[in-house]
Amino acid sequence: MEHEKSGTDYCLSAALTYEPMKRGLTQVFTGGGKGKTSAGIGTAVRASGRGYRVYIVYFMNQNYDSGEQEVLHCLPGVKWAAFGPGLVRHPETPTPEVKAKASQALAEARRAMLSGDWDVVIMDEINIVTGWGWLETRDVVQLIKDRPEHVELVMTGRLAPQEVIDAADLVTEMVKIKHPYDRGIPARRGIEY
Repeated sequence: MEHEKSGTDYCLSAALTYEPMKRGLTQVFTGGGKGKTSAGIGTAVRASGRGYRVYIVYFMNQNYDSGEQEVLHCLPGVKWAAFGPGLVRHPETPTPEVKAKASQALAEARRAMLSGDWDVVIMDEINIVTGWGWLETRDVVQLIKDRPEHVELVMTGRLAPQEVIDAADLVTEMVKIKHPYDRGIPARRGIEY
């Protein structure tokens, strides 16, 4: 095949084509449909392919059996950290421990964003955590306002507060038309996780 590259060639070409990001923006992927985390991970893959340094902060997920987490460490320039509290029975009434985990994740995202070490910072499920009240909306909006010009922020999750939507540069709402869960089909390994 004419355009086929090996993994080694690919990693080398990505590193050689790196140019610092001139203008970053803030992207929000929200809504009740499938694909928010997938859009964030797609951004990570694309950015890695151009040599950008990508840091992903997981607000809900711990280290668990996740297809994307299995492969992310293989992508050049991509690292991630998970701060998720695990299963939360009543997310609308979080315990102090759950709120503390969310605050730790936000602090880590802020540190990464301001460090100068990362071109793209992805905050997976920050919208739903904020929507449930685990974080103060004003703190998340302040993070967006403090974004350095050369950093791209990507924020995923349902329930993005209106103030976050207003502060973002790009907002995409995933709308569920139909989902296998509605027919009792559970999450499938390699497709939903």
